[in-house]
Amino acid sequence: MATTTETTSNDLVYKRVALQTISATTTLTTADAGKQINVATDAIVLTLPAITADNLGMEFLIRNTGADGNNIVTISPAATDGINGTIANAAADSVASGVVNKDLINTKATANNGDYVVLRAVALTKWFIEGGVGIWASQG
Repeated sequence: MATTTETTSNDLVYKRVALQTISATTTLTTADAGKQINVATDAIVLTLPAITADNLGMEFLIRNTGADGNNIVTISPAATDGINGTIANAAADSVASGVVNKDLINTKATANNGDYVVLRAVALTKWFIEGGVGIWASQG
């Protein structure tokens, strides 16, 4: 007859996600995918990696951690990619329809600490907004 051993513990198990705080304009890489990116500095531009067949499914959570009304956070796709979707019905048409090479901007005047967006590469040339909070607009 087989014997089964069960080991138990009262220790808590914590799930941790990789966090990165950005304080200068940065080009993200596929190695950054899955991280939560915090931006506490004004006028930061984050450039997303170009979408390829090899990196479909990569995801970024980008969060404004600056003071309310203090930070403009700009997310720039590669020149051949577009960002599709809306956040709280505040995104302009070029974002909603995925016009290529248009930035997604957490506007400074309406920015709040904790505003965020989750972007996922779901098709070649197409980032989709998976979720978010705050007022984000497309580049004009």
